[in-house]
Amino acid sequence: MEEKILSGKKNGMPVMLGIIALYILAIVGIVTGAVGVSASSDAGHTNPAFVALLVVCIIAVVLGWIPLCGLHVLKPQEALVLTLFGKYIGTLKEEGFYFVNPFCTSINPAAKTKLSQSGDVNPGSGSMGSILTIQGSGASVDVVTNNKISLKVMTLNNNRQKINDCLGNPVEIGIAVTWRIVDTAKAVFNVDNYKEFLSLQCDSALRNIVRIYPYDVAPNVDTTGDGVADEGSLRGSSEIVAGRIRDEIQERVDEAGIEIIEARITYLAYAPEIAAVMLQRQQASAIIDARKMIVDGAVGMVEMALERLNEKNTVVLDEERKAAMVSNLLVVLCGNHDAQPVVNSGSLY
Repeated sequence: MEEKILSGKKNGMPVMLGIIALYILAIVGIVTGAVGVSASSDAGHTNPAFVALLVVCIIAVVLGWIPLCGLHVLKPQEALVLTLFGKYIGTLKEEGFYFVNPFCTSINPAAKTKLSQSGDVNPGSGSMGSILTIQGSGASVDVVTNNKISLKVMTLNNNRQKINDCLGNPVEIGIAVTWRIVDTAKAVFNVDNYKEFLSLQCDSALRNIVRIYPYDVAPNVDTTGDGVADEGSLRGSSEIVAGRIRDEIQERVDEAGIEIIEARITYLAYAPEIAAVMLQRQQASAIIDARKMIVDGAVGMVEMALERLNEKNTVVLDEERKAAMVSNLLVVLCGNHDAQPVVNSGSLY
């Protein structure tokens, strides 16, 4: 379906003024015809001209509202898709006051659909409106009478999903997708409901990408598909993951005339059932790293102490005494508590 832009239709104001003038003339004609018919009847014969004028003016008043159905006002970044007896005739895109065939009907299959996104509010619930959602797709149905299609940039805040990463660990992730309509004909006619279609494709693309990555860096995991293990992860490579999600969604919604401007990860965490275990794992890893650093530093300090003692011959120690000194220093330096020294007042031997 190719989009056709209707131009040269911004003549709504002259048509409206013409209809108003027609009504005024019709009312004047009704009054004139009624007076003429009454006067001619009193004279004994009815004048056909006054009767014809009266009939024509009444018909004009009864049917004069039909052209009003062809008047449409569009604000900036709004569009109206028009069909005539089931055939697509074109789209009004620029702001202005338009007059089209009054028998044309505007179509927007997503007019009654509300998403968890900017721009979708309920005008009947106050100045700020409300956002309605259905678990899973992020969509619900409400009564909306406006069939205009918004061309503004909107942000879809999709519901959080629980997805298994490439290691099988369940994670919860949410994304915000910035999008807009670039082809109104495709959006209206190629899919049943472009808003629900976008939401479902976001869910599907998110699952496809997240299952490629681990939550955190893991050994022997290839996230790029080149056969070489890398350090890609959901937590550490969020920009790359978001870019792949955006490309995946764009590929799926091209047929619906939608452009995906940006996709961002808004929430990322382990699922509650394994969050405590993963926290313990992270704590254990941190403790091991800290202990390794402490041991490395302690060994360096012991080596330095023995070298300084040997350089100045302060104390001459045999191998057994050196081993004891090394043991004592490591206990003091690597211990979690302050040392409790023991003073030996006797002989060393």
